[in-house]
Amino acid sequence: MALVPNWSAGAAVTDDPTVDAATKATFQRLADAVFTDRTQALVKGADQTDTRHTSGFSGSVRLSGGQTQEQKSALDELRSRRGRLARLGEAYRAGSTTVTLDATQVKGRHAKVAVTETTSLTYDKANAKSPKSTGFTAHHELTFTADRHGDWQLTGIQDTDQGYLAVNQVAKPEVAKVRTTADDGPPSAPRAATTWPAPANRKNLTGTGYDYKAMVSYAAKYWNNYNPDYPDFNGAGAGGDCTNFVSQALKAGGWKHVPGYTNDFHKWFGNSEIQSDSFIGVNEFSWFALSSKRVTSLANVYQLDIGDVLQMDFNRDGSKDHSMIVTYRDSRGVPYVSYHSTNTSNRSVASLVASYPTAAFYAYRT
Repeated sequence: MALVPNWSAGAAVTDDPTVDAATKATFQRLADAVFTDRTQALVKGADQTDTRHTSGFSGSVRLSGGQTQEQKSALDELRSRRGRLARLGEAYRAGSTTVTLDATQVKGRHAKVAVTETTSLTYDKANAKSPKSTGFTAHHELTFTADRHGDWQLTGIQDTDQGYLAVNQVAKPEVAKVRTTADDGPPSAPRAATTWPAPANRKNLTGTGYDYKAMVSYAAKYWNNYNPDYPDFNGAGAGGDCTNFVSQALKAGGWKHVPGYTNDFHKWFGNSEIQSDSFIGVNEFSWFALSSKRVTSLANVYQLDIGDVLQMDFNRDGSKDHSMIVTYRDSRGVPYVSYHSTNTSNRSVASLVASYPTAAFYAYRT
């Protein structure tokens, strides 16, 4: 159901609390406080006094008791993640989060509030050969319930991006259903190690026929502003638009179409009107890329370089769930990825390893 402005005909009775402009603004400020606290929990040197923006809300709009515990658990997990990241030699020295209110829907004593979160984290000790920050845009739906006094309490938070994979995420990401194919032998990608440091495996950035800088430029242009020449698959199934975005970037760098039936993973093509399964599907992409020998598997995720592709299987069920393209590699040898669903630029592979220590990773040299 689409979210619409509150007070549609017949939505409320006389005893229901009124949600006026001031209350809506307070909904937005509380949402901002919730996600600001989560971002700050990842910042180097932050303590509990730095992550208490929500403590200033009481009375007419506040966290419910259950949501207070949920927030505490989220902050504890994010602080643990900060520690795991530090052990990999990485930290954020600053963070910034803003939340805008998109729509409010009210029915009786229940309100649903759609918001957009925009977050940026500044890397500590960034240098000329590494990105200065990572950022993302995420969407959430907050549920508020009014008590018998007419005071509103935040009772639930739902992340509404397909697959949802933000830096300050604590909920388990969405996983894809195991896919099968009529072909008897789709190639199987070996898992990549996540140990640091990795053995050297330098990439030849010239003489391959591909323009890796063009791939990076494409990803930088469209990570948050989608190319209208392609469809947007967010909301169309597990994984959303992630592989579609990776395929577009590879195409911009010189990957050529292999036309044929859309469900034949040996084929690869995509435009505004039609796309092969391998162009938009996580597992089908892997099957095409390996069988066509356009990629080779890397032994370790830290061997990835610009224009390479990283995939993840969050629950290790054999079905890959998410695709990303490498858009940076710093002087320490740490790769950074950009992706759709949730729209993110230059997130370090170390951050992914620290955030999802039980996931399986697959690294491809393009």
